[in-house]
Amino acid sequence: MQILSFDFGIKKIGVAVGQTETNTSSPLQIILNKNNMVNWNEINILLDEWKPDLILVGKPLNMDGTDSEIMKKVEKFYQKLKSMYEAKYEYVDERLTTFEAREILKNNNQENVDANAAKIFIDNWFENDAK
Repeated sequence: MQILSFDFGIKKIGVAVGQTETNTSSPLQIILNKNNMVNWNEINILLDEWKPDLILVGKPLNMDGTDSEIMKKVEKFYQKLKSMYEAKYEYVDERLTTFEAREILKNNNQENVDANAAKIFIDNWFENDAK
């Protein structure tokens, strides 16, 4: 099964790809939004290219488990994705994934933090949710 994951942000969205056959994942790219508007054209290109069976979207929770300020925008993003592409969709807890991605990239290109956070979503899904 092919997986795409999205780490939603107002200015940019990190994207990663994974494969259940090999249980592997890789950061794919950063999508830059224009004027705080989602770059749906770029997302459509990725969906057409990768044809995911499962799409994971990071759910931004506060440390106490409550929804963060950006959750309303993430929910709109999630619902729009569901309306444009048929696949299985799941939210994944994204608490501390950006911190973990920064630690992994400590001495490397910090521009790829969001794509690496999206990769961590897939890795965590393999560990906890894959059946």
